[in-house]
Amino acid sequence: MIQKSLICLFFLLYAFSPASAQQKFTISGTIRDAATGETLIGATVKIQGTTQSFGTSSNAYGFYSLTGNSGEYNLIVSYTGYEATTKRITLSSSAKFNFELKPDKGALDEVVITAGSRKNDNVRSPQMGLDKLNMKDLDNVPVLFGEKDVLKTIQMLPGVKSGGEGNTGFFVRGGAADQNLILLDEATVYNSSHLLGFFSTFNADAIKDVSLYKGGMPAQYGGRLSSVLDVKMQDGNNKEFGVEGGIGLIASRIKVEGPIVKDKGSFMVSARRTYIDLLLKASPDSSLNSNTLNFYDINAKLNYQFDDKNTIFVSGYFGQDNIGIKDLFANDWGNTTATVRLNHVFNDKLFSNTSFIFNKYNYAIELLDADNNARVTSLIRDFNLKQDLQYYSNKHVIRFGAQATHHRIAPSDITTTGNSSFNPLSVENRYGLELAAYASDEWTITDKFNILYGLRVSSFSLLGPGTFSTYDNMGEIASSTTSGSGDFVKTYIYAEPRFSASYSLNEENSIKASYNRNTQNIHILTNANTGSPTDQYVMSSNNIKPELADQVAMGYFRNSKDNSFQFSGEVYYKWLQNQIDYKDGAQLTANANVESELLYGVGRAYGLELYAKKTKGKLTGWVSYTLSKTERKFDEINEGNYFNAKQDRTHDLAVVGIYNLNPRWTFSANYIYSTGNAVTFPAGKYNTGGLTTYFYTARNADRMPYTSRLDISATLKAKQTAKYQSSWSFGVYNALNRKNPYSIQFRDKKSDPTQTEAVQTSLFGIIPSITYNFKF
Repeated sequence: MIQKSLICLFFLLYAFSPASAQQKFTISGTIRDAATGETLIGATVKIQGTTQSFGTSSNAYGFYSLTGNSGEYNLIVSYTGYEATTKRITLSSSAKFNFELKPDKGALDEVVITAGSRKNDNVRSPQMGLDKLNMKDLDNVPVLFGEKDVLKTIQMLPGVKSGGEGNTGFFVRGGAADQNLILLDEATVYNSSHLLGFFSTFNADAIKDVSLYKGGMPAQYGGRLSSVLDVKMQDGNNKEFGVEGGIGLIASRIKVEGPIVKDKGSFMVSARRTYIDLLLKASPDSSLNSNTLNFYDINAKLNYQFDDKNTIFVSGYFGQDNIGIKDLFANDWGNTTATVRLNHVFNDKLFSNTSFIFNKYNYAIELLDADNNARVTSLIRDFNLKQDLQYYSNKHVIRFGAQATHHRIAPSDITTTGNSSFNPLSVENRYGLELAAYASDEWTITDKFNILYGLRVSSFSLLGPGTFSTYDNMGEIASSTTSGSGDFVKTYIYAEPRFSASYSLNEENSIKASYNRNTQNIHILTNANTGSPTDQYVMSSNNIKPELADQVAMGYFRNSKDNSFQFSGEVYYKWLQNQIDYKDGAQLTANANVESELLYGVGRAYGLELYAKKTKGKLTGWVSYTLSKTERKFDEINEGNYFNAKQDRTHDLAVVGIYNLNPRWTFSANYIYSTGNAVTFPAGKYNTGGLTTYFYTARNADRMPYTSRLDISATLKAKQTAKYQSSWSFGVYNALNRKNPYSIQFRDKKSDPTQTEAVQTSLFGIIPSITYNFKF
C-alpha cells in the first residue's frame, strides 16, 4: 500500500511540470577535483542564454542533471575555492559533460569559509535550518588540546548548544542529546565521543563534507526528532599517492590515500591514537603506570568506477576507548560501521544509490576487586538496507526511496566469578524492524518562489522472541505475554509530512518558512546531561510510544557585497510528544523491568537564532546568537506543571574570527558565552543520627553559573616544496583562565554544620597546545 502511494505521489509531482511545445534536452555528468579526483558536493552548474538562464547543484556523489530548451548557451561550473570553468554548448540533443575543477590559486591567499554550494544558495534554496561546514575551517578554529573537531565546531552555530565544558555532546533546538541522528557515510553513530566526550569520533583528516539539518529535514532523513548531522568521508585521491597527518601533545594522526586504478578507483585510510597511557607507563609511580587511558580510531574507504554508469563505494569506521584503574575497574566502548554503496546512472535524468549498512555500538565495564568482581556488557546493532533515487526534470528534483532497518539491543549481561558478591544477570535482548518510504520534490516554481515538499511514511515493529509486560500506575507488572522469534508484538505507523518554501525579494534577500514532523523509536535512558558510554538504549514497545516532534520555522536571509557578507534570522517553535523521563530513584541499568521506571509527557521549545558571517577577505568568521526556551511537562513531576528541561539555556553567543596575516601566518580566536544549564539544587536539609539529608522541590528551577571562554590559536606554514608541505599550530584554550562550572555539590560547612556551602568543580584552566602537521 505504501509503495503504491509513493508511486502515485511521484507521478503527481512529475505532473506539475508544465507542458511545452519547444523541444527540451538534458545535460548531465559528474564534477570532480582535478587534483585528487574527489567528487565535489554542491558544485554550481548554470546555463546562461539569451532567452533563459537556470541552474542546479551536484548531489552527494558529484552528479548533476539539467534540462532546457534547445539553443546555444554558456555552461558555467563553479565551486568555492576552485577556478570556474565555462563551456559554450549547443543544446540540440541530450549530452554528457564531466568536469574537473582546478583549485583557485588566488583564493589561497585569503581564507574562504563558505562551504561548496551556489554562492547565494543560502538565500535562494527553500531548505531551512541547514548549516554546512567547510573542512578547511577546522584547521583554524581553536579547540581543546588543539585537536580539530567537527562536533565542537558545530556547537558554535546558532540553535546548537554544547553539552558541557570541553564536551562534544550537543543539543539542537531544545531536543535531547539522543534526538540527534548522527550519520557517517549513512551509518548511524550511536556514541560520537571519545574520552568521555572530550574528543569526537570524527577524525577531521578523513572527513569530506558535514551538513547539519536543524529543521525542515528532507524526507530521506528520519528516525530522530531534532537534527541530522550527515558526515561523509573522503573518497581518496585517484590521481597520485599521498600521506598527511599531525603530531600533537596527546594524540597523533596519519592518513594514506592513492589510486587503485588511476582515474577509476582510489582508497583512503586514516588512523588516530592518543598516547596518554604511554606517558603514564613512563611514570615511576605504580599507582599511575598500570592505569589505562586511551582511544584510537580508523577510517577506511575505497571506490571503483566500473564504467560511466556504475560506481561502488566501500567504507568503514572502527573506534575504541579504554579507561581503567589498576585493581579497581576497566571500561571500554566503541563504534563499528560498514557501508557498501552502489551508484547507478539509469539515464541522464535518473540517478540511483543502493546502500547496505552495518553499525554497532557496545560497551563493557569490569570491576576488578576479587570479592566484588563483575563484568557488565551491552550493545546495540543495526542492519540497514536503503534504496534512494533522484529524478531530474525541468524545474524539479524529485527524490524517492525506501529503507529497512533491523535493530537488536542487548541491554545488560552481567557475569561474575564464584566468589563475587554480585549475582549474574542477563536481560532479554530486544529486536525491532523499522521501515520507511519517502518521496519529495524540490520545485522551482518561478525565479523567485521555490518549494521543497515531501512525505515520509515510517513504521516500527517490536519483534519477538521475548516476554513483554505491561505495568500499572505503581510500576507493578499488570500482564505478561511471551512471543516467539520473528513474531510482531507491537507496530506503530506514522506519516511525516515535510514542507519548506522560499520567496526571493531580490537576488540578495529572501524569506523562508518550513514545517516538518519527525518520529523516533530508539531512545536513551540516562541521568547525565550528555551521552555517556553506559547509556541504556530502549526501543518503542507496548509501553513506550514513539516520540513525536512537530516544528515550524520562519526566517529572513540576506547576502551583500557579492555574497561576502551573509545574515540570517530564524524563529522556530517545536511541539514534542511522548517524551521520556524517569521516576525519582529509578534504577536504569541492569533492570529487566526498566520500562516500569519510566514516565511519559510532552515538551515545547521555541527560540530566535541570529547568524552573521563574513566569507571572504583576510578577516573572516561569524557571530551566532540564540535566544531560546525548552520545557517539559509530566503529570508526576513538578505537580504537572511545565519545568525547564536540563538543556534549557536562555542565551548562547559565539564569535569566531580568522585573520590571514600573510601566506604563512593565520591567527584565529573564538569567544563563547552561555547561560548555565537548568539544575535542581536542594531547597533545605535535615539531620538524622548525624547524617545530613537534602530535600528538593521544583525540578530544574535553578541555574548553573554562566560559561564564558576565550580560545586563541596561530598557524605557521613552513616553506612549501613541490612534494612536501607542513605547518605548526599553536593554541591556548580558555586563555582568560576562567573557572567555568562543570558540577556543583552541596555539603555541610566544616566550621558550622548548620550552614550549607556549594562547592564548584571546574575541569579546565588555561591549556596550551601545539601540533605539527605534514603532507607529502
